[in-house]
Amino acid sequence: MTKLNLDANILRPDDFYAELIAAHEGLSKAESDALNARLILLLANHIGDRQVLGQALAAARKQQHKA
Repeated sequence: MTKLNLDANILRPDDFYAELIAAHEGLSKAESDALNARLILLLANHIGDRQVLGQALAAARKQQHKA
């Protein structure tokens, strides 16, 4: 089993964040939500490991409760 990596692991994360925000520019809330859903599904497919995806869902849910 692969363990979900929660350590910083993105090269130039600020640049990626800027790209992510730019991808949403001019979109309605529904279009933005749909873009996020497509991105999640593409990345989930790339990861492919159901155990890692389950860990990611649990971690995201846990983070929501901290907000």
